[in-house]
Amino acid sequence: MGKQAVRNLFYSIGVLASVILALLTLMGAFSGHFVPGEYPFMALLGLALPGLMLVCLFVSVVWLWVRKRWAIPTGIALLGCWGYLSSVFQISFPSQGEEARYRLKVASYNVHHFGGEVTGYSCKEIARLMKQEKVDVICFQEMGGNRHFSTDSILRAFGDWPYAYLPVNDSLSSLPMGVFSKYPLMGERFIPYPESGNCSLMCDVLIGQDTVRLINNHLQTTSVNQNRNKWKRELETNDRKREVQAIESVAGVLLGNFDKRTEQTQFIGDLVRKSTYPVVVCGDFNSIPSSYTYGYLTDLLQDGFKEAGNGYMYTYRYAKHLLRIDYILHSSGLQCASYYSPDWDLCSDHNPVLCELYASR
Repeated sequence: MGKQAVRNLFYSIGVLASVILALLTLMGAFSGHFVPGEYPFMALLGLALPGLMLVCLFVSVVWLWVRKRWAIPTGIALLGCWGYLSSVFQISFPSQGEEARYRLKVASYNVHHFGGEVTGYSCKEIARLMKQEKVDVICFQEMGGNRHFSTDSILRAFGDWPYAYLPVNDSLSSLPMGVFSKYPLMGERFIPYPESGNCSLMCDVLIGQDTVRLINNHLQTTSVNQNRNKWKRELETNDRKREVQAIESVAGVLLGNFDKRTEQTQFIGDLVRKSTYPVVVCGDFNSIPSSYTYGYLTDLLQDGFKEAGNGYMYTYRYAKHLLRIDYILHSSGLQCASYYSPDWDLCSDHNPVLCELYASR
């Protein structure tokens, strides 16, 4: 085979790979419209979308560099990802609602058990920072204390928020959650999920004559972090059978957790539809904006970041800052004046999310 034939072969392979990459990326961009249990491949593509987009960008630049029109397919695929891009990058000029009937600043934060610290340093520092940010309602996920820094110590640290709902989980089967508020709370309800350590809680926040229904959530994890080392060891072996089993395990765990998260998402959607009050839904969704969870809930609620966010938004501190998995969503009876995620290097692998909401007169 001559040199020209080899070059033509590699060129054809490059073209085919670019077209396939563009198609997979476009499919991933619309994967949130498909129920994971019915379309598992689409769910996996949605999870891979940030990586697919980066590869598309690289391939487009390479084709442009060699002045070939095959940059067009991957360029079109990137344009097709606009819905995802607008959920992680915004330039907004929101109304401040000077004539608002009331305002409510909400924070959501997966605090990873406050790092299990004996002194409670991170807990106290978070309380100080929340006070500095003038937060009215704080929603925590993974909020547990320890024998050195107990729940009573946490309550004292957040003494500026006199109303608290910390569900007592006698079975210890669910990850602890909590709400601290400057406004009275009522109608508290703890919602454990079957065959899962994850849960939600719901309560009503009384703001003068008005009521806002709050749903704080920690949805099913992907379990990637918990199994990463085991899968890595299996994949690094020279035993093909063990490598295949590891790949099957990865897919099985991911798809099983997709199904659990789907059920949890639909349950939250039912709560939203049944509410007679304006609703705020927040928490660690363990889902990026290309997911079914995000797509389903934003069909019912507004993403505060799209209304009032500015710049690039991520909430998971690792994975090269590519993942936005924590959200504050709200019903149409509320408007968003600001939405941001400060970079607090404390006890958690998440950043907090803060959102100021208001109701018009």
